[in-house]
Amino acid sequence: MSLDVKSNGTVKLEDLPPLHNSSPDRRTGPAAPPPRRGRPRVGGYLMLLLAVAVMLLPLVWMLLASFKQRDEIYTVPIQWLPESFALSNYVGALAAVPFGNFFINSLITTMVGATLKIALGLTTAYAVVFLEFPFKKFIFGLVVFALLVPQQIVIIPNYTLVSDLGWINTYQGLILPGLASAFGTFLFRQHFLTLPISILEAAALDGASHWTRLWRFVVPISAPTIAAVALVSIVSEWNEYLWPLLVVDKAEMMTLPVGLTLLQNNDGVTNWGVLMAGTVLITVPVLVAFFLLQRRIVTGLTSGAVTG
Repeated sequence: MSLDVKSNGTVKLEDLPPLHNSSPDRRTGPAAPPPRRGRPRVGGYLMLLLAVAVMLLPLVWMLLASFKQRDEIYTVPIQWLPESFALSNYVGALAAVPFGNFFINSLITTMVGATLKIALGLTTAYAVVFLEFPFKKFIFGLVVFALLVPQQIVIIPNYTLVSDLGWINTYQGLILPGLASAFGTFLFRQHFLTLPISILEAAALDGASHWTRLWRFVVPISAPTIAAVALVSIVSEWNEYLWPLLVVDKAEMMTLPVGLTLLQNNDGVTNWGVLMAGTVLITVPVLVAFFLLQRRIVTGLTSGAVTG
Protein backbone atom coordinates (compact mmCIF):
# COMPACT_ATOMS: atom_id res chain seq x y z
CA MET A 1 0.00 0.00 0.00
CA SER A 2 1.38 3.41 -1.00
CA LEU A 3 0.60 6.68 0.76
CA ASP A 4 0.03 9.91 -1.03
CA VAL A 5 2.71 12.19 0.43
CA LYS A 6 2.46 15.82 -0.42
CA SER A 7 5.39 17.88 -1.37
CA ASN A 8 5.65 19.39 2.11
CA GLY A 9 6.01 15.91 3.68
CA THR A 10 2.54 15.70 5.31
CA VAL A 11 0.16 12.80 5.08
CA LYS A 12 -3.60 13.13 4.90
CA LEU A 13 -5.45 11.52 7.82
CA GLU A 14 -8.06 9.98 5.58
CA ASP A 15 -5.34 8.24 3.62
CA LEU A 16 -4.17 6.24 6.67
CA PRO A 17 -5.37 2.61 6.80
CA PRO A 18 -8.06 1.87 9.40
CA LEU A 19 -6.96 0.31 12.69
CA HIS A 20 -8.56 -3.06 13.45
CA ASN A 21 -8.44 -4.39 17.02
CA SER A 22 -9.59 -8.00 16.91
CA SER A 23 -8.87 -8.74 20.58
CA PRO A 24 -11.42 -7.73 23.26
CA ASP A 25 -10.65 -5.00 25.72
CA ARG A 26 -8.70 -6.60 28.54
CA ARG A 27 -9.97 -4.08 31.05
CA THR A 28 -13.66 -4.58 30.49
CA GLY A 29 -13.78 -7.95 28.77
CA PRO A 30 -16.57 -9.09 26.45
CA ALA A 31 -19.99 -7.58 26.97
CA ALA A 32 -22.08 -9.55 29.47
CA PRO A 33 -25.29 -11.09 28.12
CA PRO A 34 -28.48 -9.39 29.25
CA PRO A 35 -29.98 -10.98 32.38
CA ARG A 36 -32.74 -13.46 31.79
CA ARG A 37 -36.13 -12.81 33.26
CA GLY A 38 -36.95 -15.25 36.03
CA ARG A 39 -39.50 -17.88 35.09
CA PRO A 40 -42.34 -18.43 37.53
CA ARG A 41 -41.62 -21.43 39.71
CA VAL A 42 -44.96 -23.11 39.31
CA GLY A 43 -43.85 -26.32 41.01
CA GLY A 44 -42.68 -24.49 44.12
CA TYR A 45 -45.95 -22.59 44.43
CA LEU A 46 -47.95 -25.80 43.99
CA MET A 47 -45.98 -27.53 46.73
CA LEU A 48 -46.49 -24.51 48.99
CA LEU A 49 -50.23 -24.54 48.36
CA LEU A 50 -50.33 -28.28 49.03
CA ALA A 51 -48.51 -27.84 52.36
CA VAL A 52 -50.88 -25.04 53.38
CA ALA A 53 -53.88 -27.15 52.42
CA VAL A 54 -52.64 -30.13 54.46
CA MET A 55 -52.27 -27.90 57.53
CA LEU A 56 -55.43 -25.84 57.16
CA LEU A 57 -58.03 -28.34 55.93
CA PRO A 58 -58.23 -30.29 59.21
CA LEU A 59 -58.66 -27.03 61.13
CA VAL A 60 -61.34 -25.82 58.71
CA TRP A 61 -63.17 -29.14 58.91
CA MET A 62 -62.98 -29.08 62.73
CA LEU A 63 -64.42 -25.57 62.85
CA LEU A 64 -67.25 -26.31 60.41
CA ALA A 65 -68.06 -29.64 62.05
CA SER A 66 -68.45 -27.93 65.41
CA PHE A 67 -71.60 -26.25 64.01
CA LYS A 68 -73.08 -29.37 62.40
CA GLN A 69 -75.74 -31.67 63.77
CA ARG A 70 -74.95 -35.35 64.10
CA ASP A 71 -76.69 -36.40 60.87
CA GLU A 72 -74.90 -33.71 58.85
CA ILE A 73 -71.47 -35.13 59.72
CA TYR A 74 -72.27 -38.59 58.35
CA THR A 75 -73.73 -37.44 55.01
CA VAL A 76 -72.34 -38.86 51.75
CA PRO A 77 -71.05 -37.03 49.77
CA ILE A 78 -69.38 -34.81 52.33
CA GLN A 79 -71.30 -31.71 53.28
CA TRP A 80 -68.73 -29.03 54.07
CA LEU A 81 -70.99 -26.20 55.20
CA PRO A 82 -73.46 -26.72 58.04
CA GLU A 83 -77.13 -25.92 57.49
CA SER A 84 -76.98 -23.36 60.29
CA PHE A 85 -74.22 -21.92 62.43
CA ALA A 86 -76.00 -22.62 65.69
CA LEU A 87 -74.01 -22.84 68.93
CA SER A 88 -75.85 -25.88 70.26
CA ASN A 89 -72.73 -28.07 70.13
CA TYR A 90 -70.75 -25.55 72.18
CA VAL A 91 -73.55 -25.35 74.73
CA GLY A 92 -73.66 -29.15 74.88
CA ALA A 93 -69.89 -29.42 75.36
CA LEU A 94 -69.89 -26.87 78.19
CA ALA A 95 -72.83 -28.62 79.86
CA ALA A 96 -71.50 -32.18 79.51
CA VAL A 97 -68.17 -31.70 81.31
CA PRO A 98 -66.78 -29.05 83.70
CA PHE A 99 -64.88 -27.05 81.09
CA GLY A 100 -64.37 -24.21 83.56
CA ASN A 101 -62.28 -26.42 85.86
CA PHE A 102 -60.40 -27.86 82.90
CA PHE A 103 -59.57 -24.39 81.61
CA ILE A 104 -58.37 -23.12 84.99
CA ASN A 105 -56.18 -26.20 85.50
CA SER A 106 -54.66 -25.87 82.04
CA LEU A 107 -54.11 -22.14 82.53
CA ILE A 108 -52.31 -22.65 85.85
CA THR A 109 -50.11 -25.50 84.64
CA THR A 110 -49.28 -23.70 81.39
CA MET A 111 -48.45 -20.29 82.86
CA VAL A 112 -46.48 -21.60 85.85
CA GLY A 113 -44.76 -24.35 83.87
CA ALA A 114 -43.79 -22.12 80.92
CA THR A 115 -42.56 -19.32 83.21
CA LEU A 116 -40.36 -21.68 85.23
CA LYS A 117 -39.03 -23.30 82.05
CA ILE A 118 -37.99 -19.92 80.67
CA ALA A 119 -36.39 -18.85 83.97
CA LEU A 120 -34.44 -22.11 84.32
CA GLY A 121 -33.37 -21.99 80.68
CA LEU A 122 -32.13 -18.39 81.01
CA THR A 123 -30.13 -18.99 84.17
CA THR A 124 -28.63 -22.27 82.95
CA ALA A 125 -27.63 -20.82 79.58
CA TYR A 126 -26.14 -17.73 81.26
CA ALA A 127 -24.02 -19.92 83.50
CA VAL A 128 -22.83 -22.08 80.60
CA VAL A 129 -21.82 -19.05 78.51
CA PHE A 130 -20.62 -16.37 80.92
CA LEU A 131 -19.35 -18.27 83.98
CA GLU A 132 -16.19 -20.30 84.31
CA PHE A 133 -16.47 -23.58 86.20
CA PRO A 134 -15.10 -27.11 85.79
CA PHE A 135 -16.60 -29.44 83.18
CA LYS A 136 -18.61 -26.64 81.57
CA LYS A 137 -18.43 -28.15 78.08
CA PHE A 138 -19.29 -31.58 79.45
CA ILE A 139 -22.40 -30.21 81.16
CA PHE A 140 -23.51 -28.52 77.94
CA GLY A 141 -22.94 -31.82 76.15
CA LEU A 142 -25.36 -33.43 78.58
CA VAL A 143 -27.92 -30.75 77.72
CA VAL A 144 -27.54 -31.51 74.02
CA PHE A 145 -27.78 -35.24 74.75
CA ALA A 146 -31.02 -34.63 76.64
CA LEU A 147 -32.54 -33.31 73.41
CA LEU A 148 -32.09 -36.78 71.90
CA VAL A 149 -33.82 -38.66 74.74
CA PRO A 150 -37.60 -39.14 74.31
CA GLN A 151 -39.59 -37.85 77.26
CA GLN A 152 -41.55 -41.11 77.42
CA ILE A 153 -38.46 -42.88 78.77
CA VAL A 154 -38.54 -40.97 82.07
CA ILE A 155 -42.29 -41.25 82.64
CA ILE A 156 -42.12 -44.34 84.87
CA PRO A 157 -39.34 -42.98 87.18
CA ASN A 158 -41.14 -39.63 87.41
CA TYR A 159 -44.45 -41.28 88.20
CA THR A 160 -42.86 -43.41 90.91
CA LEU A 161 -41.27 -40.33 92.50
CA VAL A 162 -44.45 -38.25 92.30
CA SER A 163 -46.49 -41.12 93.78
CA ASP A 164 -44.04 -41.58 96.66
CA LEU A 165 -44.21 -37.86 97.42
CA GLY A 166 -48.03 -37.95 97.49
CA TRP A 167 -48.37 -35.53 94.58
CA ILE A 168 -51.02 -37.42 92.62
CA ASN A 169 -53.89 -35.08 91.66
CA THR A 170 -51.88 -31.97 92.59
CA TYR A 171 -50.50 -29.03 90.63
CA GLN A 172 -46.93 -29.72 91.72
CA GLY A 173 -47.27 -33.25 90.41
CA LEU A 174 -48.43 -31.89 87.06
CA ILE A 175 -45.81 -29.15 86.73
CA LEU A 176 -42.51 -30.00 88.41
CA PRO A 177 -41.44 -33.20 86.58
CA GLY A 178 -41.41 -31.41 83.21
CA LEU A 179 -39.55 -28.22 84.15
CA ALA A 180 -36.13 -29.22 82.78
CA SER A 181 -36.13 -27.76 79.25
CA ALA A 182 -33.06 -28.77 77.23
CA PHE A 183 -34.47 -27.03 74.17
CA GLY A 184 -34.75 -23.67 75.93
CA THR A 185 -31.27 -23.95 77.43
CA PHE A 186 -29.76 -24.82 74.05
CA LEU A 187 -31.52 -21.99 72.22
CA PHE A 188 -30.63 -19.41 74.87
CA ARG A 189 -27.02 -20.55 74.89
CA GLN A 190 -26.70 -20.19 71.12
CA HIS A 191 -28.19 -16.70 71.31
CA PHE A 192 -26.02 -15.58 74.23
CA LEU A 193 -22.89 -16.42 72.22
CA THR A 194 -23.85 -13.69 69.74
CA LEU A 195 -24.22 -10.95 72.36
CA PRO A 196 -21.51 -8.24 72.58
CA ILE A 197 -19.38 -9.16 75.57
CA SER A 198 -18.29 -5.53 76.00
CA ILE A 199 -21.70 -4.64 77.47
CA LEU A 200 -21.38 -7.21 80.24
CA GLU A 201 -17.77 -6.28 80.88
CA ALA A 202 -18.76 -2.63 81.32
CA ALA A 203 -21.56 -3.67 83.68
CA ALA A 204 -19.11 -5.79 85.67
CA LEU A 205 -16.73 -2.82 85.99
CA ASP A 206 -19.63 -0.80 87.41
CA GLY A 207 -20.11 -3.44 90.09
CA ALA A 208 -23.15 -5.23 88.62
CA SER A 209 -23.59 -8.78 89.86
CA HIS A 210 -24.34 -11.71 87.59
CA TRP A 211 -28.00 -11.55 88.57
CA THR A 212 -28.15 -7.86 87.60
CA ARG A 213 -26.30 -8.48 84.33
CA LEU A 214 -28.72 -11.25 83.43
CA TRP A 215 -32.03 -9.48 84.13
CA ARG A 216 -31.08 -5.89 83.28
CA PHE A 217 -28.82 -6.40 80.25
CA VAL A 218 -29.10 -9.88 78.77
CA VAL A 219 -32.86 -10.41 79.07
CA PRO A 220 -33.96 -7.08 77.45
CA ILE A 221 -31.85 -7.68 74.32
CA SER A 222 -32.96 -11.33 74.10
CA ALA A 223 -36.69 -10.67 73.69
CA PRO A 224 -37.08 -12.50 70.32
CA THR A 225 -35.43 -15.65 71.64
CA ILE A 226 -37.46 -15.50 74.85
CA ALA A 227 -40.65 -15.16 72.78
CA ALA A 228 -39.73 -18.22 70.72
CA VAL A 229 -39.00 -20.34 73.79
CA ALA A 230 -42.16 -19.03 75.46
CA LEU A 231 -44.33 -20.08 72.54
CA VAL A 232 -42.82 -23.57 72.38
CA SER A 233 -43.22 -23.97 76.15
CA ILE A 234 -46.81 -22.69 76.15
CA VAL A 235 -47.86 -25.01 73.32
CA SER A 236 -46.16 -28.05 74.87
CA GLU A 237 -47.66 -27.40 78.32
CA TRP A 238 -51.13 -26.63 76.97
CA ASN A 239 -51.26 -29.72 74.74
CA GLU A 240 -49.61 -32.14 77.22
CA TYR A 241 -51.75 -35.25 77.42
CA LEU A 242 -49.86 -38.36 78.55
CA TRP A 243 -48.40 -37.06 81.83
CA PRO A 244 -51.64 -35.42 83.11
CA LEU A 245 -53.49 -38.59 82.16
CA LEU A 246 -51.21 -40.60 84.45
CA VAL A 247 -51.07 -38.35 87.53
CA VAL A 248 -54.69 -37.13 87.54
CA ASP A 249 -57.74 -39.33 88.04
CA LYS A 250 -60.18 -36.75 89.41
CA ALA A 251 -62.30 -34.66 87.05
CA GLU A 252 -61.76 -31.44 89.03
CA MET A 253 -57.97 -31.66 88.46
CA MET A 254 -58.01 -32.65 84.77
CA THR A 255 -56.56 -30.36 82.12
CA LEU A 256 -58.34 -29.61 78.86
CA PRO A 257 -56.74 -32.34 76.66
CA VAL A 258 -57.51 -35.02 79.26
CA GLY A 259 -60.97 -33.66 80.03
CA LEU A 260 -61.81 -33.71 76.34
CA THR A 261 -61.75 -37.51 76.41
CA LEU A 262 -64.82 -37.43 78.66
CA LEU A 263 -66.82 -36.17 75.67
CA GLN A 264 -65.95 -39.18 73.52
CA ASN A 265 -67.94 -41.76 75.44
CA ASN A 266 -70.22 -39.53 77.42
CA ASP A 267 -73.41 -41.16 76.15
CA GLY A 268 -72.04 -44.41 74.73
CA VAL A 269 -71.89 -43.01 71.17
CA THR A 270 -69.50 -40.23 70.28
CA ASN A 271 -71.24 -37.03 69.25
CA TRP A 272 -68.64 -35.62 66.89
CA GLY A 273 -70.23 -32.20 66.70
CA VAL A 274 -69.91 -31.72 70.46
CA LEU A 275 -66.40 -33.19 70.42
CA MET A 276 -65.30 -30.82 67.65
CA ALA A 277 -66.78 -27.89 69.57
CA GLY A 278 -64.71 -28.88 72.61
CA THR A 279 -61.60 -29.20 70.42
CA VAL A 280 -62.15 -25.69 69.06
CA LEU A 281 -62.35 -24.36 72.62
CA ILE A 282 -58.98 -25.98 73.36
CA THR A 283 -57.29 -24.81 70.14
CA VAL A 284 -58.29 -21.14 70.18
CA PRO A 285 -56.07 -20.06 73.13
CA VAL A 286 -52.97 -21.58 71.51
CA LEU A 287 -53.71 -19.83 68.22
CA VAL A 288 -54.13 -16.53 70.04
CA ALA A 289 -50.75 -17.00 71.75
CA PHE A 290 -49.17 -17.81 68.39
CA PHE A 291 -50.50 -14.70 66.68
CA LEU A 292 -49.39 -12.53 69.59
CA LEU A 293 -45.83 -13.87 69.46
CA GLN A 294 -45.41 -14.73 65.77
CA ARG A 295 -43.54 -11.52 64.91
CA ARG A 296 -40.64 -12.54 67.12
CA ILE A 297 -40.68 -16.30 66.56
CA VAL A 298 -38.57 -16.49 63.38
CA THR A 299 -36.03 -14.00 64.71
CA GLY A 300 -35.72 -15.91 67.95
CA LEU A 301 -35.35 -19.34 66.34
CA THR A 302 -32.72 -18.16 63.84
CA SER A 303 -30.75 -16.08 66.35
CA GLY A 304 -27.35 -17.68 66.80
CA ALA A 305 -28.12 -20.46 64.35
CA VAL A 306 -24.58 -20.44 62.92
CA THR A 307 -22.82 -19.91 66.24
CA GLY A 308 -20.68 -22.76 67.54
